[in-house]
Amino acid sequence: MSIRGKAFIAGAYEHPRREIPDRTNSEIHAEVAAGALADAGLSFSDVDAYFCDGSTGFGPMSMAEYMGLKCKHVDSTETGGSSYVFHVGHAAEAIAAGKCQVALITLAGRPRSAAMGGRGGGGGDPTGDMVFEGLWGMAGAVTGYAIAASRHMYEFGTTSEQLAEVKVAASLHAQHNPNAFLRKPMTVEEVLDSPMISWPLRRDDCCVVTDGGGALVVVSPEVARDLERTTVKILGHGEHVKHADNGRIDLTYTGAVVSGPIAFEEAGVSQADIDYVSIYDSFTITVVETLEDLGFCEKGQGGRFVLDGTLVAPHGRLPFNTDGGGLCNNHPSNRGGMTKVIEAVRQLRGETQPEVQVPDCAIALAHGTGGSIGTRMGSSTVILGREDA
Repeated sequence: MSIRGKAFIAGAYEHPRREIPDRTNSEIHAEVAAGALADAGLSFSDVDAYFCDGSTGFGPMSMAEYMGLKCKHVDSTETGGSSYVFHVGHAAEAIAAGKCQVALITLAGRPRSAAMGGRGGGGGDPTGDMVFEGLWGMAGAVTGYAIAASRHMYEFGTTSEQLAEVKVAASLHAQHNPNAFLRKPMTVEEVLDSPMISWPLRRDDCCVVTDGGGALVVVSPEVARDLERTTVKILGHGEHVKHADNGRIDLTYTGAVVSGPIAFEEAGVSQADIDYVSIYDSFTITVVETLEDLGFCEKGQGGRFVLDGTLVAPHGRLPFNTDGGGLCNNHPSNRGGMTKVIEAVRQLRGETQPEVQVPDCAIALAHGTGGSIGTRMGSSTVILGREDA
C-alpha cells in the first residue's frame, strides 16, 4: 500500500527556546503540541493518534494521559535522531490504513539544562554492544563519526576543508533565524581553527547541544480539505536499519542507501526534482555521506559536491537546512529529525526566513539518521510536496 497523497502535514511548530531550565519534558511536549495544533487549526480533542519516543515516562502512554488525549492508535518507535522522520511515515501509514484521522507527533528534550545540573536527562541500562564498544573508546558520540570521517578521507580523498563547507552553509542560514543557538556566520578557516575533538572532527564539525522540542500534526485528506491552513502532502517514505554486522561494517555509507530509493520510488520523483533538502547534521561528515547515499552525487564525491555554495540558500544547487540545522540552530535531545521535517514544511509553505526561502519550492526531502554512522543507525527519508503536488 502506497502512502503517496494519503496523508498531509497540517501543523508544525518548533519551540522557540534553546535553554529551558524552568520546564519539565512533559510541559515542553504539551507546549509544542498546542503550538502545532493551533497552527493546523485543530484542538486536542480532534487528536485520535499520538506518536513520540520513549524518553519521557512510558512514552505515549504517559504523554497521552498528561495531555488528555483520547487515542485509538499510538506509536513509540525509537531510532534515536531519526525517530521523528520514522513517525511521520508511520503516521501516514496509519492514516492510509484507516486507523486514525489526526495524528499528533511531539518531541521534547532538555539535555543542555540536564548537563548544567537541572532536571532531565536519559536513563536505562546499557546494552551489550554499548558496554563492549565503550571499553575501546566508543562511549562518546563523536568517536564513531570521527572514524567514519577518517575512513571516508582515506577512501575518497575527502578533506577537512570540504567538511567545513557544510558548517559554513549552516551558519550562513542560521544568521537569519532569530531563535538559532549559534547565529554568527563562519568561514572555512574559522571552522578549521576550532579545537580538535576527535580527529579529524573539530568542535565546529559537531552539532550544538540544546533544550527544545517540536511537534507535527498529520491528517487524512478528508480532514485536510476542511482546514483553512495550507497543508503539505506526504509523497513517499523509506526506512532502514544498518548495523555493525558483527564487525564487518563499511564506514563509508549510511542507511540512506536503502531508505532513499524506497522514498523516491514511492514519491515518483528523482533527485533532480528536489528543490530543498533537510539533512540530519549531527556532524559534518553525516551530511556528506548522506548526500552521496541519497544519490545527489556519486559515492566518494560528497566532499567535492558541497563546494562552491552548493548547499547555500536560496540559489545554491541544493539548498539545505535553512534554519541552521543541528550544527547551528537546534538539536533537542539528540533527535533532530523533528526539526528537519519542520523546516521542510516551512519551505514548502513559503514560510521560512525570507533571506533563505527557496524560490517556488515545490518538493522537499527530509532525512534523519539515528544512532551512529560508526556503528548502527536507523535511517529514514520522507519526501514532501506542496498540497497541489
